[in-house]
Amino acid sequence: MTIARLTRRDFIKTSAAAGILTAAGAAPAFAQGTRLHFLQWSHFIPAADQVFEEQAKEFGKQAGVEIAIERINQNDIQARLTAAIQSGSGADIVIVANNHALLYENSLVDVTDVADEVGRKQGGWHDYAKANCVTSGGRWVAVPQFIISWAVTYREDWFKEAGFEYPKTWDDFRKVGRAMKAKGKPFGQAFGHSINDPNNWCYPLVWMWGGMEVQKDGKTVALDSKNTLEAVKFNNVLWKEVFDEGGLAWDDSTNNRAFLSSEISLTGNAPSIYVAARQKFPDVYKGTSHGHFPPGPAGRFYWLPAWNSVVMKYSKNQKVAKDFIRFYMDRARFDRYFETMDTFGIPATKAYGDHPLWRKDPRTAVFPETLPNARQVGYAGPAGRKATEVLSKYVIVDMFAKAIQGMSPEDAVKWAAGELKKIYPA
Repeated sequence: MTIARLTRRDFIKTSAAAGILTAAGAAPAFAQGTRLHFLQWSHFIPAADQVFEEQAKEFGKQAGVEIAIERINQNDIQARLTAAIQSGSGADIVIVANNHALLYENSLVDVTDVADEVGRKQGGWHDYAKANCVTSGGRWVAVPQFIISWAVTYREDWFKEAGFEYPKTWDDFRKVGRAMKAKGKPFGQAFGHSINDPNNWCYPLVWMWGGMEVQKDGKTVALDSKNTLEAVKFNNVLWKEVFDEGGLAWDDSTNNRAFLSSEISLTGNAPSIYVAARQKFPDVYKGTSHGHFPPGPAGRFYWLPAWNSVVMKYSKNQKVAKDFIRFYMDRARFDRYFETMDTFGIPATKAYGDHPLWRKDPRTAVFPETLPNARQVGYAGPAGRKATEVLSKYVIVDMFAKAIQGMSPEDAVKWAAGELKKIYPA
């Protein structure tokens, strides 16, 4: 756990320059002696965590507070959040994944004032980000930090050596994948219980084949359809023909390691692989590029993970917690954080749409292009609490995994539809 500390004497000197002292020469009353516990995941771009730590220390100096930053594995965040709510104690601010905030909305502080302020200053929020954070009643219970950019990472050099271009159709995807697997360089895809990559693959595959979880009414389960069944059948073909068959146990980091160690030739991922390769694996970096999903029968779609800041209702430091979120989301800090992530994260506000970072490297140009084709979980209904529960229980991922493991595609789809009906009762 990293702690940003400040003595009283140092606080008076630094805060006077920052203009935050009260008329009496004391720190704001809410900040005196405050210790702010901040829980977040360990970033796949470690340099981003270093930048955030520096910014936390800067805020600590200006506000006269102690900030304790705790980082844990991303897949453990939800369990920690649940335990904290049950016990009524824990971190003051938590960075939560995707639309998980909606599952815990009754335990979270209303942060509409913070979200409105940040959005007003930065050109407004993308609707995709808002869907993760705004309740059905219009209350913000989380402030978007960023959307994870996600596309397909592949070894362009290996493809060219084998006489292939990046596949533009799913038939080409199979053809290239078969050839690469025969060369001992299969494609790789995670189907384990990990919050990003397995969902990134499975949800879009359903949508691209025309399937959906529920109807637009947000109530009627529609998963058990010919479209979903065809998506599951096609995935079974890919599993046998093109994928590394260890993927059932993979999480969000396994495919990174497999790609960087030159064991696989293609995987869906954020550009964290690319950044790591540039830093430590020059041969991999030189041969790596990125592409879009080929379009399916119903079109091309993505599901993009996201990270959002929540303030806990049990916290005794709600005001300073909100102020810290305002601080690190302000462009004076967030610009550097975004640039350090190096296309890993798509800022959730529209002000960054034409940022020069997106044009810096042609090989990462696909990442911001995914957002216009992104859908939220729960399609065609809203991304509300029920959709969050389906996501949290990995129902869609397990539908594909069960079929891979030998359950008939028909039974796998019926099982998943049955699980959805428990969550979306008629």
